[in-house]
Order: sequence, then structure tokens, then C-alpha cells
Amino acid sequence: MKYNFRLGSLMCSWLTKFLGVHWELRGKEHLEQERACIIVANHQSSLDVLGMFNIWPIMGKCTAVGKKEILYAWPFGLAAWFCGMIFIDRMNSEKAHSVINNATNYIKEKKIKLWIFPEGTRRNTGKIYPFKKGAFHVAIRFQLPILPVVFSSYYFLSSEEKKFDPGRVIITTLPPISTKGLKTDDTEHLMEITRNIMMEAFHATSREIQFSNASATS
Repeated sequence: MKYNFRLGSLMCSWLTKFLGVHWELRGKEHLEQERACIIVANHQSSLDVLGMFNIWPIMGKCTAVGKKEILYAWPFGLAAWFCGMIFIDRMNSEKAHSVINNATNYIKEKKIKLWIFPEGTRRNTGKIYPFKKGAFHVAIRFQLPILPVVFSSYYFLSSEEKKFDPGRVIITTLPPISTKGLKTDDTEHLMEITRNIMMEAFHATSREIQFSNASATS
């Protein structure tokens, strides 16, 4: 797995350079620890996948959950397949839950990080939308910590304006949130806590990026 995700990361690194996107990682120490956990990240664009591959070598053993359609999107699909991504059918929620639960047993035993985008659908609108429960159910059921990862806004990207400029993205890894002792009834509260701290980091880093960009162009 270690060789595969490094290979997948290298496959996508050239695309990052070509697009002119600069990734800045903060909270690296939280990613480096060897432990099983559920990584939850905000989802704005396909660029999130490039950002994920950019920091993948730092994370050690990690895999991700993605919709099965990613498999057919080059070069992301090939890189994701190399990295052992868990592909799910979002139209069959029962089967998707079964696939994730079965994988989590192995993940916990081997101390592998599992990356999930809990918003489900990507939206580049400057917000973090409500989370789906799946990642948090899994974290509580297997008593795994939640590790929040936040991408700052993609101010340089707009599908409406057909704009894609070079830009800078801050990726912030926040301290882990323990699920020890939590039960299924605590899912909503865990989701709320996680989303609130992620929104705080998202708005802070997005303001910082936009301010520095405005200063550089003035």
C-alpha cells in the first residue's frame, strides 16, 4: 500500500504544477501519527483529490472512500485505484455501508487512516454544507478518532465564470476528536462539533488567503 499511494501521488503531482496550484499544509503533526482514524474533509471540487494526493505521502497508511464514478475519471481514477480507494455505489446505501464497515475492521487492525468527504456532493460556494452521518457512525461504532482536514476556499476557481487561475490553498489538519465512550445517540452531537470547528478553520484560512492575494495584486 505504501508504494501504491506514493505512486498515485506522483501521478497527480505533475497536474498540480501544471495548474499552478500551491498547497500549504498546516497541522502536519496530526497526520504523521501512525494510528487508525477517520479523516473527514470538506468537499469543494475535484481539486480536493489533488490536494489529498499532495499530502498522502505524509499520512503514511491511508485509503479513501469515493463514489465508483471516480474510477473512470482519468487521471484521478487510475491514481485512486493504485492507492486502494474504496469505491461505493451511492445509489445503494445499504451496500455502501456494508463495504465501509467491512473495510473498517481491517483498517482498525492495521492502523490505516480512512479519508471520507462527509458532505457527499462537492460545492465550491464558500461554505461547508451539512454532513452525512456515515463517517461518524463508523467512527463511533469502531471507537476511532475523527481527524478533521480543511481546505481553504478555491477563490481562483469558478465554473460560472469559467475561471481557473493559479492559486494557493491552505490545508489545515485539526487535532483529533475522540469518540471513546460515545454511542450511536451521540452521532448528531459529534457531527455538530466537527462541522463547527471545521467551519471556523475554513473561514479563517479563506480570509487569510484572500487578504494576502488582494495585497499582492494591489
